[in-house]
Amino acid sequence: MSDQSDAILDAAMMHVPFDGWSETSFSAAAQDAGVPIGEARALFPRGAVDLAVAFHRRGDRGLGTRLVETDLTGMRFREKVTWAVKARLDAVEDDKEAVRRGATLFALPIYAADGAKLVWETADTIWAGLGDTSEDLNWYTKRATLSGVYSATVLFWLGDTSEGHSATWAFLDRRIGDVMRFEEIKAMVRTNALLKPFAEGFERFASSVKAPARRAPDDLPGRWPPTAN
Repeated sequence: MSDQSDAILDAAMMHVPFDGWSETSFSAAAQDAGVPIGEARALFPRGAVDLAVAFHRRGDRGLGTRLVETDLTGMRFREKVTWAVKARLDAVEDDKEAVRRGATLFALPIYAADGAKLVWETADTIWAGLGDTSEDLNWYTKRATLSGVYSATVLFWLGDTSEGHSATWAFLDRRIGDVMRFEEIKAMVRTNALLKPFAEGFERFASSVKAPARRAPDDLPGRWPPTAN
């Protein structure tokens, strides 16, 4: 993001809790940041919607940095995933109302695709930061599964009034536990004499599916170029 973009986004944090991700907030933020509205519109063509997208992606970039800088080698894998989700939410604790307003915005049918894409990018940030090297169907299933866990946890977190969000972290542990049990079932299927042929057939199919390649190291999380005609 440019310095002007960051300035507008920072200024918006004073208005979004009251006016939501709206044109009112967008115009006030541009004025507070000293950016002419025309220039602000060039940076955020859809106004407050693109500002909300930028807010979410800035959180993902911060999480990506923390994942690189934090030594998680002493944790089990499920603990690493739990830590990453908690870190992502802790980072926006002071802007919880902005997150709530964003959830409302991206629940609207016209912006639902934007919301789903942002959650997918967060899941990709976590998997990439934890060193995921999958290149087949697992690349997709890991991100789809974590997207479901993350989005459910965010909604629970928004309504949680327990001290230190202890209820949210218990909820998160249960959701990740469900995912791990699914992985255990997959392992049992692979060793079951009756089901093993079906599992092997599916794995052959899965290995033929390739994860999208990034165009450059600084591509946005989860983004890939369209397939050439």
